[in-house]
Amino acid sequence: MAKPDKSRDLPSEPPPQPPVPNPELNQPKQNAATEDEKLLSRGGEMFPLRDVTQDAWRVFRIMGEFVEGFDTLARLGPAVSFFGSARTRRDDPFYTAAMETAHLLATEGFAVVTGGGPGIMEAANKGAFEAGGESVGCNIELPFEQGMNQYVKTAINFRYFFVRKTMFVKYAEAFIIFPGGFGTMDELFEALTLIQTGKVRNFPVVLFGREYWQGLMHWLEHTMAADGKIMPQDLKLLVITDSPEEAVRVVVNCYEDNCARAEAASEGARLQGGRGGFKRAAPPRRRPLK
Repeated sequence: MAKPDKSRDLPSEPPPQPPVPNPELNQPKQNAATEDEKLLSRGGEMFPLRDVTQDAWRVFRIMGEFVEGFDTLARLGPAVSFFGSARTRRDDPFYTAAMETAHLLATEGFAVVTGGGPGIMEAANKGAFEAGGESVGCNIELPFEQGMNQYVKTAINFRYFFVRKTMFVKYAEAFIIFPGGFGTMDELFEALTLIQTGKVRNFPVVLFGREYWQGLMHWLEHTMAADGKIMPQDLKLLVITDSPEEAVRVVVNCYEDNCARAEAASEGARLQGGRGGFKRAAPPRRRPLK
């Protein structure tokens, strides 16, 4: 049987994307509010007072960010989003583990998506970059300097957290979450909420680092589940590991299962496999882990 022609089902190519982040996006600003802060302000807490009647017009900027994100990532194919602390040092074992995990995923044909910053994000982008895979950074406007790490091949700049978070989920087959802070927890529990409520299906969430996550897992089981706030089976939505190979195996196995289900349901439809309907890219030539 002839191979399906994906090209007819894809949108046109986007305009060239800047290889580096917008230089105005993350410049230190004295007492300057970010776009998220302006959007969420109730109007009476900023001086000078802003014109709240302009909130509706802000929709066009938000819409523009969605369009840019969708247009840039529409052809990405199967990808995995990595999360973890921007404060992780390069000599930290978790930095090395994130790099190795991303390297292995890239050799399996998966793109790697991160927030584009330092720490775990840099490690994951580096692993994918050095394996010859696709390395994506979704940067965000912050009140302090973050910047895009040097291992990002495709860079997108966002001013709104909720737009950026949509991209992490929409174009990912799985989340791999390394130790991190509030932002990492935010992504973790948003993913769990989407899975629990059926908004996304067959979506692995891998927690890397048993020792770091064991306190949270104990609380989820012995406090939240024990008190009936979640069901005991909800804890099975999480996979915990200390092994890059196991993390990759979980992602690959789930993706292959999704492909098989999609192919059986489509009965020969042109696009098959994965949450996004793409086949995996041909794995690049394998390179030794560094």
